Amino acid sequence: MSNDRVFAMKFAKVYPLYVQKAERKNRTQKEVDQIICWLTGFDQAGLEQQIEQENDFKTFFAQAPEFHPNSTLIKGVVCGIRVEEVEDPLMQKIRYLDKLIDELAKGKSMEKILRQ
Repeated sequence: MSNDRVFAMKFAKVYPLYVQKAERKNRTQKEVDQIICWLTGFDQAGLEQQIEQENDFKTFFAQAPEFHPNSTLIKGVVCGIRVEEVEDPLMQKIRYLDKLIDELAKGKSMEKILRQ
């Protein structure tokens, strides 16, 4: 899938998939929301507004108040690609989010996921 197609995907369509992935592994929507808010700087109301507005990933990340400075500590592989080596800044942010949700589903503690 090309980057442009990924960037145009509606965050509101992908968000339930993040929640489902977490819930299948006995994690919660609240934890998914906490991860997204930590990474993007949105508060809960801001996150809900993004979902209601059905913004695409490009807009979602462009409107994020503050990308967390510790996001550079996120390392690993998503879909066979090392997230720290992704060259496109927007795609890297999307991969960071994917990686954090993967870590949640794999049972990591929130403290470790949030790089505290």
